[in-house]
Amino acid sequence: MTDPIIVGITGASGAMMARTMVDALLRRDIPTVALCSNAGRLVWQEEMGENFNDTLVEWQEHPTFSHYPINDLRAPVASGTYPTSGMVMVPASMNSIASLANGLSGNLLIRSADVCLKERRPLVIVPRETPLHSIHLNNMLTLSQIGAIVVPPEPAFYLKPQGISDIVNFVVARVFVALGLDRDLPDEMQYQGPDDELAPYRG
Repeated sequence: MTDPIIVGITGASGAMMARTMVDALLRRDIPTVALCSNAGRLVWQEEMGENFNDTLVEWQEHPTFSHYPINDLRAPVASGTYPTSGMVMVPASMNSIASLANGLSGNLLIRSADVCLKERRPLVIVPRETPLHSIHLNNMLTLSQIGAIVVPPEPAFYLKPQGISDIVNFVVARVFVALGLDRDLPDEMQYQGPDDELAPYRG
């Protein structure tokens, strides 16, 4: 069995991405640890129309799933001696990104991300905010410079997405690649357009 992937769910908009990420990991029987901030729980209720605890009950039916309260700094994922295969913060709020970029680990989610950085383990950040000002950008630059991978949840318009789920599935697929769980995107998510490789980038 591989070491677990940590999924950190903050209070940014985009709960569907977190739900899809955990579901995809569990479908592959990849050990998964979910951490959700208090603000993340509120957004979950608002956007998903379900209580986060009810979702936990569903996930906990899978034998490779674990969850720890956000304030449980004695949880194993708070220590660098606990092996993991990496972490994704999805969605990642600007507050959580700022805390992480400045070494402030006030809860288990941020502490777990900090552990990934110090242990040189994969850390993927899916930021949710627009427009971005210089402080946001500098915080993400800081994290990128010390090893984090920033994956903005950008739609792949060339795939002609038919709805939000198509966009979310693409973002999750990009996260799988960034974490090293997949080598490439699925064939159906790769650009299959004109022979001109620069076509998607031309004005």
